[in-house]
Formats: sequence, structure tokens, C-alpha cells
Amino acid sequence: MPAVTVYSRENCHLCDEALETIRAVAEDVSTPVDVEVVDVDEDPALREEYGERVPYVLVDDRPKFKYRVDADELRTALTERN
Repeated sequence: MPAVTVYSRENCHLCDEALETIRAVAEDVSTPVDVEVVDVDEDPALREEYGERVPYVLVDDRPKFKYRVDADELRTALTERN
């Protein structure tokens, strides 16, 4: 099962847009997708590492997107995994 991790924070419109795109693509692909949202504000180390640079999106623990998620690229990443 592909895993998507989204480093996010509350009241972040780019984070909301990214999650909306991720969830729409996840519904569209033929395999289940595990989507985990990590609030960087809940962990001082993550808050320091990411700061305002969210959303930061990993696919199968590999960095894939920063700020915006391209639906076509995500679809390809989820369906053509190694």
C-alpha cells in the first residue's frame, strides 16, 4: 500500500489544498493509499525543521512535493511504485 505523509499545520490554506488533491487522487487510483498528516506545530523539532515550509509531502518516505501537489505527478508516483 502506498504511503503518503503530509507535514502540515493548522490554518494553512496550501496544506488544505494539498490534502484535497491527495485525497482526490487516492480515491481515483486502484490501490488503497495510507495518508498520514503530521502537524509540525505539535513537535518542536519538526516546527524548527519545517517552519512555514509546509505542506511538505513524502510518498513512501521519499520527498515528492513542497507547497503544491500536482495531481498527475502524484497519480504516477502512486501507480508506478518501485
